[in-house]
Amino acid sequence: AVIVTSSVCFAFIDRIFALLKRPAGDVNFIFIEMTEGFSVYMRVSIIAGIAVAMPFLIYQFLMFVLPALTSRERRMVFTVLPVVTLMFAGGVVFGYQYLVPPAARFLLSFGAEAANPQIRLSNYVDFVTRLLMAIGILFEMPVVTSFLARMGLITSKWLADRRRIMIILAFVIAAFITPTPDAVNQSIVAGTMIVLYEMSIWAARLVQKRRQTTEVLTEPEITEP
Repeated sequence: AVIVTSSVCFAFIDRIFALLKRPAGDVNFIFIEMTEGFSVYMRVSIIAGIAVAMPFLIYQFLMFVLPALTSRERRMVFTVLPVVTLMFAGGVVFGYQYLVPPAARFLLSFGAEAANPQIRLSNYVDFVTRLLMAIGILFEMPVVTSFLARMGLITSKWLADRRRIMIILAFVIAAFITPTPDAVNQSIVAGTMIVLYEMSIWAARLVQKRRQTTEVLTEPEITEP
């Protein structure tokens, strides 16, 4: 599946690279090794191929794992799986639209008065893909917390009691994720994480209520002899 999808993506590699290079503007990238251009094209084709083939790969993984799960756990997996995919895709789109362009502009313009920037193609591709992957993973926070709450491992109160600590951690993590020292970009990332954390608290609260309702409805009645 990955070979087939990677081959198809390689046929459209020019369009894929046009999307990746758009946040950088009119920068002319360079490569300094004989095989660098080919290796970067192949790497991007494989990454895009894995992304396209992900539904089939997840299906194969589930077919391997499902026989060991109970019927309740199977329903939970199938319920969470589409949401996980949508949240990750939403994180990638958010990072591509609001984080990569200002970060690329800042890094490319910083020090341009002293020297002309000549950016390696492989360096730019690694920068964009890593940033988008990090933001996509962060967007999984509400899904993971709601799943843990449904399993009874955490509660909404436990999350709410740690709200202040999470706000501080959000700005610390944003400082590491955001490749620019710009306070605006870091605030956007930190604010997004805080909103996702609040969504996690509400999701855990809804899951708890549903779980408690289900337990009350399924609780056996005790009759006196």
